[in-house]
Amino acid sequence: RIPFFKEIIVSSFACDSCSWSNTEIQSAGRIQEQGVRYTLAVTSRQDMNREVVKTDCATARIPELDFEIPPFTQKGVLTTIEGIIDRAVAGLEQDQPIRRATNEEVASKIDEFIGKLKQLKEVHSPFTFIIDDPSGNSFVENPRAPQKDEALVVTHYRRTPQQSAMLGLEGEEVEEKPADSAEDLRNEVLQFNTNCPECNAPASTNMKLVQIPHFKEVIIMATNCDSCGHRTNEVKSGGAIESQGTRITLRITDPSDMTRDILKSETCSVEIPELEFELGMGALGGKFTTLEGLLKDIAELVEKNPFTLGDSSMPSRTEKLQEFIGKLHEIMEGKTTAHFIMDDPAGNSYLQNVYAPEEDPELKVERYERTFEQNEDLGLNDMKTEGYESEGAPGR
Repeated sequence: RIPFFKEIIVSSFACDSCSWSNTEIQSAGRIQEQGVRYTLAVTSRQDMNREVVKTDCATARIPELDFEIPPFTQKGVLTTIEGIIDRAVAGLEQDQPIRRATNEEVASKIDEFIGKLKQLKEVHSPFTFIIDDPSGNSFVENPRAPQKDEALVVTHYRRTPQQSAMLGLEGEEVEEKPADSAEDLRNEVLQFNTNCPECNAPASTNMKLVQIPHFKEVIIMATNCDSCGHRTNEVKSGGAIESQGTRITLRITDPSDMTRDILKSETCSVEIPELEFELGMGALGGKFTTLEGLLKDIAELVEKNPFTLGDSSMPSRTEKLQEFIGKLHEIMEGKTTAHFIMDDPAGNSYLQNVYAPEEDPELKVERYERTFEQNEDLGLNDMKTEGYESEGAPGR
């Protein structure tokens, strides 16, 4: 097992008769979803000792010497950067005696090139080492892991049809069919650059369109900051506001209810009558999690309430909140039965029916007409989608 990478299979062979030896590696996992390219700026002798996993379908390059090891010309190997250079030198020197006898000019050029390769090991001047693997199973060690290595750039990319065919995944003719852009959007994770909400450092947000069974499509967005470690996820409805509001009531009777999937939109309020607890719309934002995950978020929200911390907090209020958190944990552990109510005037929230497509005896879903105040909160009273063109024409 290689730290911060994955498991590989290392096999070695040695012959006592002729002293021939061979070591090679194979990936213990499947071909990855994307190819990977490692670009390392080698500046010191320590960099030559970095571990490298090079699969047989990977290409190794040193641009400064116009040197390249093409794919499938060597077996997969677990070695160091110095080991890859030594292996290349040994391969070039293998047929040099025959070349000197048949073509001395070519042999002298190869000798000169071998000399340049050997000088690289001394690192008198910096050079670039590149591993490009369309299978995504090669690796270059980061000695500072889990911190970022400024000298190492890791790039993930989508394979070309030719690379997929080379790996035996699919033929080129498959790509010639017209692609369905909507289907591609469902299968692809989109990524865009944002700033971390905690430390304002540059971060990336992943966005994915997900189809929830027996419900509708939603958009899940997740942000992970490498600088401060802050992680957050948010859910947006993938469709329009429904014509009616939705009120979902679940009677929690068993610990297995905690594993039910739940989609809470930004417009949804949550109520637990037994605890006299109500969470207004907008609190906690949109979430796609389990019932247990949402209750844990509620408990964390209460525990981190600034009015319950420090010397200024009132003991009576703190005791009530601690009692509330204790009862909430009893519900999560299945020791207490309770009703969990979700009220979403936009109709875009969801609680999993484990008996689907049959009815769930503990789950009640009600549709209702929104009030004027609820339409006002959703901005629907001022929204006109019909007849607006004819009204706007005279005023132009």
